[in-house]
Amino acid sequence: MIERLAIVKQRFDEVSDLIIQPEVISDQKRYIALNREYKDLCALMEKRKEYLDLINRQQEAEQLISTETDSEMIDMAKEELEDVKVHLPELEDTIRFMLIPKDPEDTKNIVMELRAGTGGDEASIFAGDLYRMYTKYCESRGWKVSVVDLNEGTAGGFKEIILEVSGTDVYGTMKFESGVHRVQRVPQTETQGRVHTSAATVMVLPEAEEFDIEIDMNEVRLDFFCSSGPGGQSVNTTYSAVRLTHIPTGIVAQCQDQKSQHKNKEKALKVLRSRLYELELSKKLEADSAKRNAMVSSGDRSAKIRTYNYPQGRVTDHRIGLTLYDLQNIVNGDLNKLIDEIQLHYNTEKLKVSGELI
Repeated sequence: MIERLAIVKQRFDEVSDLIIQPEVISDQKRYIALNREYKDLCALMEKRKEYLDLINRQQEAEQLISTETDSEMIDMAKEELEDVKVHLPELEDTIRFMLIPKDPEDTKNIVMELRAGTGGDEASIFAGDLYRMYTKYCESRGWKVSVVDLNEGTAGGFKEIILEVSGTDVYGTMKFESGVHRVQRVPQTETQGRVHTSAATVMVLPEAEEFDIEIDMNEVRLDFFCSSGPGGQSVNTTYSAVRLTHIPTGIVAQCQDQKSQHKNKEKALKVLRSRLYELELSKKLEADSAKRNAMVSSGDRSAKIRTYNYPQGRVTDHRIGLTLYDLQNIVNGDLNKLIDEIQLHYNTEKLKVSGELI
């Protein structure tokens, strides 16, 4: 562990020197990446100091026990040694997880897409429930949520809704929410009280910066149309809504949330850029099958990841076999237990694969 931390200290010194170099500051992409690394290394340096302090306390206590003749001093040293032995393993576990190479995408903001799946009107209502659940969770984290585009369901909820979420480490926290979410309950439209199963698909994309992926606007078809749905007097009267079609891939992104055509184009471009970026990331993940097999599903649109069972008041995450009988709090935005357990499972698996057991 001390040897690994010495390597971290060496890298910290290198990065500290690099981020003040003019040629690095002028290279925006490299400068941002190094600043993120510097922030992570600062946290590791704090843990390194704690670890070295504990090791010093352990060595001093052991030396006192072996050389001291005063029984009172020996007892004090033994107490000190016991205290160190309690805290040292916990700190070592923390450092092991911190030493796992971080996914550089984890610090990014996200574009989140919620779509009604099988189940007709009930699926749209469920997509609306998921939207409220995620909005409440994001607000509890102090993240900003902004609607990009929506298509309302005929009986409530949404056939589709696209959001932007910005804040600290949003993608790293939310990436495992991608997949098929199922609900089992008596639908509002059901007259005979039978339990139905409906589904909605969640997709979480890291929001791409301009320097992450370049879009040739000559390859993008730009269409303007009238907004629909809530939005004030300008709705259906001005061509403020924007649709972008990336001709080489056929990927479409649109926004009608803002009254300004320019702002809608800006938001649609963010979504298009993120979808193209996700396409590249998927190719990269598929190329590294060993890495992908070690991960909790974080991108498979068809993978059934979670079931919300209302009659039993339970939520089950099928990837890690976790069942919580706390459905009401979860659908009201208290996702901490679920997300923490998934991240712990992911980090443990990644630790095994990366051979970081020290």
